[in-house]
This record gives sequence, C-alpha cells and structure tokens, in this order.
Amino acid sequence: MAGLKELRTRIESIKSTQKITSAMKLVAASRLRRAQGLIEKSSFYNNNLVSSANRVYFELKQEETARGVSYIYPKLLRGTGKDETYLLIVFTSDRGLCGGFNSNVARAAVKRIEELLAEGKKVKVFCIGKKGRDILKRKYAGLIVETLEGLGSKGAKYYEASDIARQILAAYDKGEIDCCEAVFSYFVSAISRQVKISSILPVKIEDFEYNKLNLPTNVVRGAFYDYEPDKMELLAGLLPLMFKASLFQAVVHSQASEHGARMTSMDNATRNAKDMISRLTLKYNRIRQTAITTELTEIISGAEAI
Repeated sequence: MAGLKELRTRIESIKSTQKITSAMKLVAASRLRRAQGLIEKSSFYNNNLVSSANRVYFELKQEETARGVSYIYPKLLRGTGKDETYLLIVFTSDRGLCGGFNSNVARAAVKRIEELLAEGKKVKVFCIGKKGRDILKRKYAGLIVETLEGLGSKGAKYYEASDIARQILAAYDKGEIDCCEAVFSYFVSAISRQVKISSILPVKIEDFEYNKLNLPTNVVRGAFYDYEPDKMELLAGLLPLMFKASLFQAVVHSQASEHGARMTSMDNATRNAKDMISRLTLKYNRIRQTAITTELTEIISGAEAI
C-alpha cells in the first residue's frame, strides 16, 4: 500500500536524522568538557594577573594619599579622556544548530547598539563568528568594521585572542576608539548560560570580580612587597596582559556556551526524533493490521459465498 510505503520511508529518514543528531550531541559533549577545563585553567592565570595589578594599583593610590600627589596613570587605565567612539566585540558561532545561542547574543548586541546610538555615540562592531554578522548586517551592516571566522575551530587558543587584542590596542592608541565592550555568552553550566556585556577597555582594575572579593593589604603572611622595576612601569606592563586575558575569557566562555547549547539542542532533537519514530511506527502497525484484517475478512467472505 502507498500509505505503508510512505510511512516506512519517513521512519527510515527520521532514524537517519536521529543518528546524526545523536553523534553531534556526543561531539558537542566532548568539546564542552575540553572547554570547561580551559575555563578552569585560564581562570587561575587571570585571577593571579588581576590580583597582581590590583596590588600595584592599591599601593600607588596609597602613595598618592601619603605624599599628597597625583600620578599620571597609563592610557589603558585612565582612558582617552572621552567616550565618543565605542567598539563592540560580538562573540557568536560560525555554525548553527545550537538553539538560541546566537540569536540571544545578537539581540543583546542590537539593544546595546541602539542605546549607544540614542546617546549620540559612534559605534563600531567587530563580529567574531559568522552567525552574529549575518544577523546584525540586516540592520547595522554599516557599523560592522570587521568579521573574524574560524576562531578556535579546534579549541580556543590564547595566541588568537592575543592577536585580536593587539589589533584593538593599536586602534585605541591611534584614537580610533575610546571604549571597548565584549558581548558574549557567559558559561554557567551545560544547560545554563547568560549573555553579558562587559566593558574591557579602558581597563578598570577595581571592577574585576576577583578584586572585589579579594582586597589587597599592606602585609601578606608577614611579608612586605617590593617591586622591580618601579610600580608605574610594572602596572603599564600588566594592563595589556589584563586586556588580553579578558578577551580570552570571553572567547572560552563563548565557546563553552556554544558547545553546551549545541549539546542541549541535539539532545532535544534526538529525543524528539525518538518520539516521532514511536508515533509513526504505531501508526504504521495500525494501518498494517487494518489492511491484514480487511484481507482476511474478504477471504472469509469469499469462502462463505462459495
């Protein structure tokens, strides 16, 4: 029967799709585990870096108070003196099939762009990931200054984030931008993530969450700190590293969120395929049983007529 043949074909097609989504779920789960490990490892480096910078900054502030002077801090810390031009770095993926991951980030970016434009600011957008560019260009194509695809295709790499940071710092030194913000998905767990808009330039040492929870003191375990080279030179060297670390944190959290979203999405798709196969199989068996019953009835009726 035509109905049975169509159902068989459809069931086989859904089974093939189920195998694909199941495989994609396993791949995403594997990549997620690696990304989670990278978040944990990089956080140790990042926390030690911001802690060191915070201690230097803390002692410089103490010297200002004690001596009654005002130091001229590095440009990365004090800013350009204005906030007219903003660079938004939007982190999305190059591929889809990850639920609302890309659309949620793009929606937050659009909202922030509209806020800045309403305030009379000039906005530039740096899209990291093809999907974000595809969404934003529908309305703000003129604001997109660059798109980077394939970042961390084999896992996030620090040198990739460092290259992007050098490019942005060069634009900052030339006065092409005044502020830089990262729009990314912050990884909480495999099934939970939240979109964050983080100001990463100029560097605000006191705004780092680790420094809010771990305030520096003059004495640590009975030992006083001394510095070589001097504190201001050391701070000037730490600030670019902090900016690069912040950018790298956005990369690893974005990638972990992507893999978590894809794993969840493919798990839902696999379960939906299983449910659909069950329903179609039941329908197939009922139609087949009806057909067999009809044939038997016709045979018995024919035999009785004879």
